[in-house]
Amino acid sequence: MIKSMTGFSSVTHEDDRATVGVTIRSVNHRYLDMQVRVPQSVSHLESRLRGCVQAHASRGRVELAVSVQLRQEPTLTVALNEVFVAKLSAALEHARGAGLLQGALQPGDLLRFPQALTVREEPTELDADGRAALDDTIVQAVERALADLDQMRRHEGAMLQTDLDARKAAVAAAVEDVARLAAAGEALVRERLAKRVAELATDVSVDAALIAQEVVRFAARSDISEETVRFRAHVAQWTSLTQSPEPCGRKLDFLLQEMNREINTMGSKADGPGVPETVIGIKAELEKMREQVQNVE
Repeated sequence: MIKSMTGFSSVTHEDDRATVGVTIRSVNHRYLDMQVRVPQSVSHLESRLRGCVQAHASRGRVELAVSVQLRQEPTLTVALNEVFVAKLSAALEHARGAGLLQGALQPGDLLRFPQALTVREEPTELDADGRAALDDTIVQAVERALADLDQMRRHEGAMLQTDLDARKAAVAAAVEDVARLAAAGEALVRERLAKRVAELATDVSVDAALIAQEVVRFAARSDISEETVRFRAHVAQWTSLTQSPEPCGRKLDFLLQEMNREINTMGSKADGPGVPETVIGIKAELEKMREQVQNVE
């Protein structure tokens, strides 16, 4: 089947444990090229998430980004800078000895000095069950995002297939025109040669059998029946590939190369009014199809 390599998906999952965000972008690429970005705290999931992407995409550059924000309240820690407080106390004691102030250092006084106390927020650590549940939540969110991405790529692929099928039908019909025009041209050539042979028949030095052989050789050189049959086979295989559930982008690209080769041979062999123009038109359509196939997975 035809599926585009271009797509975008974004999924957010919230529960009482965490908020998980997943963003996936995919663009054209000759092979499957993955870029996975996850927080350090869940880096152990990277290989598992890569496997999820590989199950959904076989070609294209896929960028997967995961964010995780825990919902548990952080734990507060308060640390006393003992060195600073000791030096502060010594300075105050010296000031009291000099009669510059009175009274002892009070706990509230420390709050006036930012250097005295350090307040930090420590993230709450999940237990083993909580970490396992969070891992499952992340994987499920990624699977949902990949399903959405698949839907977008299939939708765009359907539009690509409509365009490619129309061009394929036009090219197949044009090849039949080339075959018909070539056959008519071959008949005209045979007729001209037959007249010429008749004119030379009175000349005793002309070998009629040799002339007949040359006529046959000329006709064989201009015959495109083999190329026409192979082109029809390529068209049938194209239809089979696009109706198969397997990715077909690279195979379609190869088929277009083969079709172009057959058309080039037809153009060099066939002779007849309208053949060159029709061949040029076919090659132009095949090039447009090749450009479109670069978007197919």
